Amino acid sequence: MRFRLLVLSFVLLLPTLSFAQNFGVMESAETIDRGNFKLRVNPMLFFGNDVPDDQQGVAFMAGYGFTDKFDVEGGAALYDGVHLFGGNAEFWVMKRKPFDLSIIPGLHVTRGDRALDSTGFDLTVLASKHMTPRLDLYGGLDFAFESVTDDRVSDANYKTVHLVPGIEYKVHRDVDLLAEIGIGLNKAAANYFSAGVAFYLR
Repeated sequence: MRFRLLVLSFVLLLPTLSFAQNFGVMESAETIDRGNFKLRVNPMLFFGNDVPDDQQGVAFMAGYGFTDKFDVEGGAALYDGVHLFGGNAEFWVMKRKPFDLSIIPGLHVTRGDRALDSTGFDLTVLASKHMTPRLDLYGGLDFAFESVTDDRVSDANYKTVHLVPGIEYKVHRDVDLLAEIGIGLNKAAANYFSAGVAFYLR
């Protein structure tokens, strides 16, 4: 009986896990300028892959540019009964040849009443292209590898894979508007839409 309850609890929690492990990519492949700070906020709306249509939340990120090709960001994503905390490092590996390319590894933890406790490793491969002086198009392949640490279940580890096309539009030297769609490429990865704003402190 106890085993059945554990299995049922995991089944009920899995939709929450599948939509909430994501902060969004929400950036082009260029890193934050050296010595500058960046603040970002972006609501998230998840849909598809057995996730109820009303699952939504908001992500907050802050970052700093350490070099011309390296920055670090950290933040939180808050959903109904689910909280994520994490960070990443971005390495700008190719500049305009003929597009920008960066590699972004990261870590996060998931906690909350409606989620199993887990720790995740993230990896994003991100490319972008300047279309005009103000507009960038970007596309990423976003992986999350979740290690469930909750005592209520065992062997519940999983991964998600998203294809993420998006746009970044500069409305001011220090303000960017962003929008993207995350397309889940495996069963555990729900689709999402996000739009937000990034502020730079120079």
